[in-house]
Amino acid sequence: MKFSIVITTYNRLPLLRRAVESALAQTWPCEVVVADDCSDDGTQEYISSLGDRVVYQRNSVNLGHSATLNAGVSAARGQWIKPLDDDDYLAPNCIEEMSRAIAKRPQAVLCSCQAIQVDDSGSEITRTQSSGPGKSFYVPQEDIHYGMLMEVVPFGTPVQVAFQRDAFIKSGGWDSALDTNCDDIDSWVRIAQYGDAVFLNDYLAYRTLWPGGYNKKFSLEKRLDTSILIKDRIYKLVSENHRSSLPALEDIHGYLKLHWSVVSLKQRKPATALAMAYPAMFSLTAWKYLAIAVFSRKVNHKAHCIRQEVIEQEMVLIAPKAPALAKC
Repeated sequence: MKFSIVITTYNRLPLLRRAVESALAQTWPCEVVVADDCSDDGTQEYISSLGDRVVYQRNSVNLGHSATLNAGVSAARGQWIKPLDDDDYLAPNCIEEMSRAIAKRPQAVLCSCQAIQVDDSGSEITRTQSSGPGKSFYVPQEDIHYGMLMEVVPFGTPVQVAFQRDAFIKSGGWDSALDTNCDDIDSWVRIAQYGDAVFLNDYLAYRTLWPGGYNKKFSLEKRLDTSILIKDRIYKLVSENHRSSLPALEDIHGYLKLHWSVVSLKQRKPATALAMAYPAMFSLTAWKYLAIAVFSRKVNHKAHCIRQEVIEQEMVLIAPKAPALAKC
C-alpha cells in the first residue's frame, strides 16, 4: 500500500521545516504533499528548493485549514493519507508501523497511534495514555460509533491518525464550517462508516502544545457547542446492536456541560462555568458520568468497560455493554 503524508501549512515556515524533515525521514517509502493555504512567508520558495521530493499544492487565496487539507488529499496519490499540521512532526518509523498494522486488518479505514505532547522547544510535556494491552488492536466498524460516543474508542488528533483515501472522499472530506474546531474528529466519525479502525500503542507522533496552536483561538463556549454537535452526529450513527444501551442524549449533553464548566473553573472563569453548568448541575445522571470520567483518569478505564479477545497477537476491542463516559 502507498502512503501520502499531507502537511497543511499557513505562514509557519520555521515549524514547517521540522514537519517536512520528519516526513522525508520516514523509514517507509511515501509521498510527501505540502498543502499551503496561500502563505506569504517564504514557504513557496522553501518547498521549491526541495525539488521533486515534495508535491506542492498551493491555494490561490486563503481558504482555511479544512479546505486546505481537502485540497492536499486531492493532490495526493496514496491509498492512505497521514495528515500532519505544520507545528507537529512524526517519528521516523511512523508510516512503517502504521503500514504493517493496517496490512493485518485490510478492512480498516482508520489508524491511530499514541503521541507525545511537546512544548514549542520540543521538550516533552506529557504522553497520551496507552489504550490496550497489545501492541496493536482493532475495533470492528459496528462498534466504533458507540465507542466514540462513550469515549472509550481512543481516536486522537490529526498527528495520531491516518485514513484510507477512498473512505475519506466518500465521507465528504473535512467540514469547513468547523475549521480547526473538531473538524478532525467530525471526519473520523464519518470515515468510520466505511470500515474498521486499527490502533497502535507505539508513540509515533509529536504534537506541539503552544500559544499559537489553532485550538487556542476558540472560546470555551464555542468548544462546548461543537462538542455537543459532534456527539449528536455520532449518536445518529450508532449501530442498532447498541441502541438498547444508549444513554439519553440530554444526559450526554449534561455531562459535556459539566465537563466544560470544570475546565472554565480551572481557567478561573466562574461566570462562564456557571452559565455552562446550568441546568445540568441539577442532573444526577450528568454528575454520575462526570464522576466516572474523573475516576477513569486514575485507572485504565479501557480494562473496566471493554471486553478483550486475543486474535493472532492482535487485540479485538468489543464495545462495552454498560454505559461508561470517560475523557481519553
